[in-house]
Amino acid sequence: EMAKHTKKVHITGKYGTRYGASLRKQIKKIEITQHAKYTCTFCGKDTVKRVAVGIWKCSACKKVLAGGAYTMSTPAAATVRSTIRRLREMVEV
Repeated sequence: EMAKHTKKVHITGKYGTRYGASLRKQIKKIEITQHAKYTCTFCGKDTVKRVAVGIWKCSACKKVLAGGAYTMSTPAAATVRSTIRRLREMVEV
């Protein structure tokens, strides 16, 4: 017999029937984002992976980046970047 595949639980199948459906759904979203590969802002390759909480490393150019716990960039970081860019443009003008 072939190995059984999960129909809708996907990565959270390892938890079985434990912890409740809603919590498993939340964890599913988090685990998918933390195990995904991201595009490197330095070399442009799709090779950035999570090393530890908030630490992301590009396996191609070996650069280490600080980011969010589960995703490479957080909404707060995006806000900070845009604010810095706006202030920098104000100084130049």
